[in-house]
Amino acid sequence: METATKLAEFEALLEKSFESGTPKENTVVNGTIIAIEAGQAIIDIGYKMEGRVDVREFTTPASKDGELKIGDKVEVYLERVENAKGEAVVSREKARREEAWDKLEKAAKTEERVDGIIFGKVKGGFTVDLDGAIAFLPGSQVDVRPIKDTNPLMNVPQPFQVLKMDRKRGNIVVSRRAVLEESRAEQRAELVGNLAEGNTVDGIVKNITDYGAFVDLGGLDGLLHVTDIAWKRINHPSEMLNLGDSIKVQIIKVNKETNRISLGMKQLETDPWADVEGRFPIGSNQKGIVTNITDYGAFVELEAGVEGLVHVSEMSWTKKNVHPGKILSTSQEVEVMVLELDKEKRRVSLGLKQIQGNPWQNFAQSNTVGAILEVEIKNITEFGLFVGLGNDIDGMIHLSDLDWEKTGEEALKDHKKGDVIKAKVTDIDVEKERISLSIKALERDPFDEVSKTIKKGSTLTAVVSKVDEAGIEVDCDGVKGFIKRSDLSRDRNEQRPERFSEGDKVDAKVVNLDKASRKFNLSIKALELAEEKEAVEQYGSTDSGASLGDILGAALKDQDQKS
Repeated sequence: METATKLAEFEALLEKSFESGTPKENTVVNGTIIAIEAGQAIIDIGYKMEGRVDVREFTTPASKDGELKIGDKVEVYLERVENAKGEAVVSREKARREEAWDKLEKAAKTEERVDGIIFGKVKGGFTVDLDGAIAFLPGSQVDVRPIKDTNPLMNVPQPFQVLKMDRKRGNIVVSRRAVLEESRAEQRAELVGNLAEGNTVDGIVKNITDYGAFVDLGGLDGLLHVTDIAWKRINHPSEMLNLGDSIKVQIIKVNKETNRISLGMKQLETDPWADVEGRFPIGSNQKGIVTNITDYGAFVELEAGVEGLVHVSEMSWTKKNVHPGKILSTSQEVEVMVLELDKEKRRVSLGLKQIQGNPWQNFAQSNTVGAILEVEIKNITEFGLFVGLGNDIDGMIHLSDLDWEKTGEEALKDHKKGDVIKAKVTDIDVEKERISLSIKALERDPFDEVSKTIKKGSTLTAVVSKVDEAGIEVDCDGVKGFIKRSDLSRDRNEQRPERFSEGDKVDAKVVNLDKASRKFNLSIKALELAEEKEAVEQYGSTDSGASLGDILGAALKDQDQKS
């Protein structure tokens, strides 16, 4: 019984020793190369176990020329203790990968750099050997800026930063750019610390954009903004700079927190605005070149670095709503007047129309009220004629100034666009930019002539020119008069306009004369009453109720008897 118990304990200890002494599968074990044959290395991993590994698994991108020798100590990955041939299944490649993964996980946690070699190109990037573990390097993570030729980067040991890794899936993503940026940041911080605003330094143009140029200051880039390249206006940096140009620049601003540097070239030249008042006094005429045209005006360069604006309102006396591009063109040489100058804001207001002179003022200087001109009808409107007076200005002949006798609408029909007519200047208003003319003023007003002889209360003979319900219109030596219906007769039954016809002659008394409206009113009724009164006074009777007929009859009878 005791012997059986001891035997069982011995078997258990023996089994335990075998279990503790035999290496576990899926682990990395040490071995020794005992032979090399048929392209395979035979490796003794102890415990009377041997395995075979292809020699190529010992060759890496970093050591393609390395040679294996019998007796070399190596680490291999034990996949299975025994296969069908009774050999252990081992892998050098998997051993290296496991070892590399362990190192990479530690490096990822501590954000340390890892060494690797770019050895192949794949879609979207490159493959990197990290001492056994294969990682993916995206194209965007190769350099801080896109590079065309990546051949110099291939098969060269260099540091990388682990961005992402998944051991289960076997995915690793690394970045070369992150390492470069970190190095550049350290380098920039050191260089920035040695720079001072106002210093003049040498640099090389390494990149040109629409808004400026990046200048290499010796391992440190600064931005030369397009507005700081020259005092004069330039639309694009390429007008003055080329890639690779060596230039002198001034340090304008240094931001030590962001390590950003602003540079300037024009600051190394004399500021053209320093004595601008003396060279371009207000009111002086200057020549310049149109550099830019906008909706609100045109910019004119008086000299390099001094540019002024001709506002659209200062371009033409007469073209009020025209785009500046229809008056001026880019690169055109023009003469302008300096209207305003603000040295602090670096602004110059210029005028183009002032050079030509105010055309209304020019007209007033060469013409006076009463001048008779030959003018061309430019336009006909419902309120009169517009006629050309030269220098792009027009004059106005109002409807009321077309004819003494005709209505404005009637007189307007006598004219057409393009006709050349004579007219008299009646008013010149330079401030309101208005010139008035008159056609009828070329002749004397017939009303004035008639009004000299016709007085209120006088009797005259007129010709009926028009008959309507309200009365009759009459003509007296070219002057219009009117007899109201109620003034057509003393007798109400005879106050009928229709009893008159055009061309009839009538005698009537002037009851009203209006020089402002150039009209006078007549009355047949007033004439009849005046005649009756006169007859009564001359041949009157003391008999009450005597009629004008009785009085006139008695007067005629008396006259016959005397004769």
